[in-house]
Amino acid sequence: MIERKFVAQKIKEFQIEEYITQNLQNVGHSHTKMVKTPLGEKIIIFTSRPGLIVGRKGQNIKQLTKTLKKRFSLENPQIEISEVEIPSLDAKIVGEKIVDALEKFGSEKFKAIGHKIMMEVMKAGALGIEIVISGKVPSARAKSWRFYSGYLKKCGDIANSVRKSNTQAKLKTGIIGVKVSIMPPDIKLPDDIELKDEMEIKVEEAKEAEEKKAEEPKKE
Repeated sequence: MIERKFVAQKIKEFQIEEYITQNLQNVGHSHTKMVKTPLGEKIIIFTSRPGLIVGRKGQNIKQLTKTLKKRFSLENPQIEISEVEIPSLDAKIVGEKIVDALEKFGSEKFKAIGHKIMMEVMKAGALGIEIVISGKVPSARAKSWRFYSGYLKKCGDIANSVRKSNTQAKLKTGIIGVKVSIMPPDIKLPDDIELKDEMEIKVEEAKEAEEKKAEEPKKE
């Protein structure tokens, strides 16, 4: 019974996050987190543009709260808006930015858009970034173009910490897929080794102790 409730709760959280993502497009939405509180359900929406989500006099938030309460049978949903500190390190926000630029300027300038976004992400402090744009760009035949810079892990446990997103741009020529992978600066790499001077001191102390033992007269 406990397992069923746990699974049902996780499915409900996924459906809520999916619904919010579909209804908050082009507003810098990153991700949604749901927390259970004694007063009800607390839904935290992470975004780079809080003003667009809140709306004029909080109208958008009120409407979203009412819809979530009715659609997902929530008792007392409370929506909290949290601003993303560094939007250029969030893969979903970066992917949305690329999609907006492609839909605005067209697929002819995809190279300029890719290089510009890549430089912005690296300047923000990312260890590495990879942008893959696939579709009919710029010709009528579908191709995949890859923009990359820095260091990006694709296997092992560290690869799970890489921030990823998949978005789509709807153009007149067809749908263009945009895949973004960002390696944040706070990841600790296994090959990142720091040498400390304290270890040398301990080795010297151990050598001195061995020499003193060797100089002491042996008991008969």
